Amino acid sequence: MNTIQVKKQAFLKEAGYFFETASVHANEGDLQTCAGLILKALDQERRAGGVGPQVLHLIKTK
Repeated sequence: MNTIQVKKQAFLKEAGYFFETASVHANEGDLQTCAGLILKALDQERRAGGVGPQVLHLIKTK
């Protein structure tokens, strides 16, 4: 595995941890903490999607 794949897997692993913990809190009825953990998990998934080379497209007006 190259470094990009390792970083992506680390973000996804962290997201999985947050989702699992959120599920536990939801089952206990602690919805405030559950919601915060879900947002953290979604942020980790977003970060995983952003790993790797980025391409910036510039639009020139004529």
